Amino acid sequence: MARSRKKIVCLDDSPYYHCCSRVVRNAFLCGIDITTGENYEHRREWVDTRILELAKIFAIDICAYTVMSNHLHLVVKVDADKANNWTDKDVLVQWHKGFKGTLLTQKFVKDKDLNELELKTVNQCITEYRHRLIDISWLMRSLSQPIAKQANKEDNCTGHFYSLPSMALTLRAS
Repeated sequence: MARSRKKIVCLDDSPYYHCCSRVVRNAFLCGIDITTGENYEHRREWVDTRILELAKIFAIDICAYTVMSNHLHLVVKVDADKANNWTDKDVLVQWHKGFKGTLLTQKFVKDKDLNELELKTVNQCITEYRHRLIDISWLMRSLSQPIAKQANKEDNCTGHFYSLPSMALTLRAS
């Protein structure tokens, strides 16, 4: 049975983790459905592209991955030292590569003047973003959501594409 990531991930024990994410409703992540003849192989490129994008954003190295017909596997290494050594501006630049951020974080990156309260708010965001950039849950969420949206649009349906994260994603220290 899968356990929540908070109970499994301990970077003091190991920075390496194996993640698995499965699709639901007998959907295909990629490959050919032999019962209908429908070809979903183009979705493999969606996953490949997204993984490469996220590898440039997060302080999590993608050591290996494979995409199967109804699930994917990733082996990752969380590089907390890398994220902790980023300057505050570096953290925001990294975050903005994949996420919008806030108007204040965008102003900070552009070296615009901020008052004391705005700066306090930006510093809270920096702390949160620094944590998220080494968070496996955020990585998997950032990988899964856009692919699920594309697949649901293509399949002309709504609802979950992947199993619920707390149930489906298993992580093991390697």
